[in-house]
Amino acid sequence: MATDPGRKPLTGFRNPFLYTSILIALAAVYAGLVLLSRRQERQEFEQKAAAKKREENRRAYEMMGGDRFEIVSFYASPGIVRRGESTQLCYGVSNAKSVRLEPQSSPVWPSQARCVDVTPAKDTTYTLTIEDVKGNTKTGVVTVQVR
Repeated sequence: MATDPGRKPLTGFRNPFLYTSILIALAAVYAGLVLLSRRQERQEFEQKAAAKKREENRRAYEMMGGDRFEIVSFYASPGIVRRGESTQLCYGVSNAKSVRLEPQSSPVWPSQARCVDVTPAKDTTYTLTIEDVKGNTKTGVVTVQVR
């Protein structure tokens, strides 16, 4: 292919490759900025979600007694029964190694929420005793009335 001797070379303003290259470069910069902003938004969202999850876990840990050694709950439901009827003794403990319920024949163990059925023949006072790994003990008392 021979070059046309009468043809003028393209100047910067008349060169279509220059305009096309500039448009492609601008489109690439725009796409890069969009991707960067979306990445930053995703990171912020993930950080907020992680912070929310940590807060939920902290609240759940505290609701379960945290690092405290204690009887969280101990009650009878219902507290008054007729002779021959049963009631439930419910308890919840935190950081206990062992649990003892007296007078009671069925086994009990450390739990955040557990109920056992009892059928008292007369007014009975139940004692819940918990022990931690250091040998410390705590007790709770509930009375079931029989009519």
